[in-house]
Amino acid sequence: MKSNHNNFELRSKTQLLADHLFIGRVGEERMGDFLKATHEAPRVLILGISEAVGPFANYGRTGSEFAFSAFFRHFLNWPHHQQSFDIVGNIAFVGTFPTDVQSASLMVQELDTFVFEVLMTFVSASQIPIIIGGGHNNALPLMRWAHQVKRCTTVLNIDAHTDCRAMTRRHSGNSFSYAMSEGILTSYHVFGVHTYGINSFMLDFIKKHQVDVRFFESYLTGDQSLSVDIGHVFLKATEPVGLEIDLDCIANMPSSASSPSGFSLDDIRKMVLSLNGNQFAYVHLTEGAISQGDHERTIGRALSYLCLDAIASMESR
Repeated sequence: MKSNHNNFELRSKTQLLADHLFIGRVGEERMGDFLKATHEAPRVLILGISEAVGPFANYGRTGSEFAFSAFFRHFLNWPHHQQSFDIVGNIAFVGTFPTDVQSASLMVQELDTFVFEVLMTFVSASQIPIIIGGGHNNALPLMRWAHQVKRCTTVLNIDAHTDCRAMTRRHSGNSFSYAMSEGILTSYHVFGVHTYGINSFMLDFIKKHQVDVRFFESYLTGDQSLSVDIGHVFLKATEPVGLEIDLDCIANMPSSASSPSGFSLDDIRKMVLSLNGNQFAYVHLTEGAISQGDHERTIGRALSYLCLDAIASMESR
């Protein structure tokens, strides 16, 4: 299955298992053993996206194209604890990487259409997809799918940035601007935003669209509580909630816009585990980026923890 201009293709679970070396252990069932079988109507479906054209189109760094592969390599070797899930596959970039942001933006539009098509084809309304890898540009087709299939209009984004940039062309920094302009996102909550990165356009946009922004500095000083703020979003929601976790929000995490300041990985894990996962419309783990060898293990294990935490939050209720 390929996108309309053949720049992206869906690689199946079978292909992924063939591409990643997995050595089991006698007497143990690991994720790799579990995934070799076909699973009927799993509660959770994992979809990888390996691309960096979205961040590149936003003048960002590449590396997000390697995040899902790092996740999958580590995830295969963890013990299986009877979780109900399966893997759809991985949407991989197979074209020629663009040399300018305008060309990259056209590819992002192509990817928007393809991600939506894959979700509509493989994920039912009763299932919860966990999307791993790629840039935050992929939030837009996710929100389009969730709105059409689950009537989801509420999204919580844990992020150092609002991603409410101008809609002059598509990239990783304006998925939520587009979603609000299309009317598919009417209740947008973005927590952990770094105050010093907000520009005047974003401030005007936030005010106009009544975006619920909570700044990281307020959590840093103790004026606000992340767990309390997030709890209120889920308590008030009358429909499934899209959960976005941009790895940029985690201090010293290899990501597209990494920062030495931010939440700890354990802060984010605690938050995910505290939620009622049955309220999720989808979970999106995005912007992890690998630029050097030692990043692979950090990203692979961090994404594995967050993925398993999301599944645990669904199965513990």
